[in-house]
Amino acid sequence: MKTGLVLEGGGLRGVFTAGVLDALLEGNFHADYVIGASAGAANGASYVSGQFERGLRTNTDYLRDPRYMGLRSLLLHGSLFGMDFIFREIPRRLDPFDFEAFSANPCEFVIPAIDIETGETVYFTKDELGDDMEALRATTSLPVLAKPVAYKGRLLLDGGVGDPIPVRRALADGCDRVVAVLTRERGYRKEPQSFRAVYRHVYRKYPAMAKALEGRHRIYNETLEFLAGLECGGTAAVLAPPKPPEVRRVERDREKLLALYREGLEAGRALLKSGFLAGEK
Repeated sequence: MKTGLVLEGGGLRGVFTAGVLDALLEGNFHADYVIGASAGAANGASYVSGQFERGLRTNTDYLRDPRYMGLRSLLLHGSLFGMDFIFREIPRRLDPFDFEAFSANPCEFVIPAIDIETGETVYFTKDELGDDMEALRATTSLPVLAKPVAYKGRLLLDGGVGDPIPVRRALADGCDRVVAVLTRERGYRKEPQSFRAVYRHVYRKYPAMAKALEGRHRIYNETLEFLAGLECGGTAAVLAPPKPPEVRRVERDREKLLALYREGLEAGRALLKSGFLAGEK
């Protein structure tokens, strides 16, 4: 029985996912497969490396550091989040990422990103992260608020645009059952993208990217319906915040983040007790 974790993005709302994953590590549950878009990929990497609470730390410890996020980073580097700080300084010095444990873990790890020239969603495996974690950087690079990442001959951005909850890919890769961790409450449905004039202007040379943003809400909502069918059939467990999160995609209130993290911990612990992971349901 191959069990996969499917992790939605959502910026700093991903601290809910960090809580779920820490509960799984706490319960000594190790998935066979992890796929995550955007922030889901970043939190999933710390789960695969087995680093308890690293996802929490990297989501909360640097909120007031101008190198982490803010207008200064946007003006100086073209990205709201300080990507060099997040993907070089933190994992190599401040909160070292265990690359050795990550590589040694037999768990498959997959990251989606969108090619802005073609509008195609491409997928990278653990062995294709790149020397500076370029694939991870790409999937977490928000449209408009970050520069595209050049990697393997492509210009890439946020994997959540084309495959926000990559459950179909998990099934295609052989998962028999999945745990989908969402960062919005049950019942949430995405509305059409705001600020259309802005992204149409920003991506005027990349019409496929603009088109992908236009259809993002439809893909998201259709995937939720598909996931609901899997859950009814007993092949998926869906974890989501119990109420609409007070946390924004870009959030500086540490207490709000900690509260959402604790909700993720509770959801993960409840999953462990449910019997789903043991194949009882």
